[in-house]
Amino acid sequence: MRVSHYLEFDDHVTGGIRESVAHQRTMLDHLDIAYTTEPTLDADVLHCNLVGPRSVWYAKRAAARDIPVVANTHVTAEDFGDSFRFTNALARPLRPYLEWAYGHADALVCPSSYNRGVIADYTDVPTRVISNGVDHEKLAGADALRDEYLDRYDLSPPVVFLVGHVIKRKGLETFVEAARRRPDLDFAWFGPLDRSLKGRETTRLIDDAPDNCTFTGYVEDIRGAYAAGDIFLFPTHEENEGIALLEAMAAGTPALVRDIEPFAWLEDGEECLKVDANADVAAVLEALDALTDPALRDRLGANAAARSEAFALETLADDYADLYAEVV
Repeated sequence: MRVSHYLEFDDHVTGGIRESVAHQRTMLDHLDIAYTTEPTLDADVLHCNLVGPRSVWYAKRAAARDIPVVANTHVTAEDFGDSFRFTNALARPLRPYLEWAYGHADALVCPSSYNRGVIADYTDVPTRVISNGVDHEKLAGADALRDEYLDRYDLSPPVVFLVGHVIKRKGLETFVEAARRRPDLDFAWFGPLDRSLKGRETTRLIDDAPDNCTFTGYVEDIRGAYAAGDIFLFPTHEENEGIALLEAMAAGTPALVRDIEPFAWLEDGEECLKVDANADVAAVLEALDALTDPALRDRLGANAAARSEAFALETLADDYADLYAEVV
């Protein structure tokens, strides 16, 4: 079998989507499935990770040649807003476009059951839930980087942290305000700032953050972020799955999240702590105070690491093998 495993806008896509694509290709390598990263009809399956206009063009021609098309549903109108400049304005017209574009696939891969439920309102194309997964090997050796990254960013444990693009939707306002109200704790957001792509409100939140709230910008070795961090504060309001959360769990780090549908699979008090979906900063700080207890962090972190094994790439690889065999 040969797969055309295509990521449109490859030179511009970063963050979770790019990480998911890397994970998929690791799984294909594990399965010994031959693939090309170019869009081509010289393949048994056309697998598109973003359904831009070029992907749809190839999907139409693949259908004419009876080549099955698989597409990942990384993007929904629901999680597009409050991301980068102009995304709020684009979210509404994006929905009908995605309904049309996803409709060209023979099978859709959804990263979570929550995402699958959202996509059910877009199209009647068959869906399969396959997690983005977590690359445990990528995080190997992180502990050795702890002192280096604490010193680099002048952080004192326990460090409250988050990993990923600095965008409002992920709870930026809550993160900054929590830092403001807890000057005794260091907060660090590891991830690209991309100021030119940020809206005015996001830029203001970054610039007005207190001294104990550090925005590191792009981190070349992301292991350093998970090495330095002690409490993963992820107050996001909308998420398709959350690769950074899976990575934090794999690193044995306790997480504090909102009780939103994408995180329904996590058990409060066992693998993480949850606050109400609409919780204010005071409620977040109350849960954060609990996580300053090292014994609680150790227990939740150990449970989280054990749960993360179900998301290992070698565990998920067979799901892709089964999907390709089914559509072919």
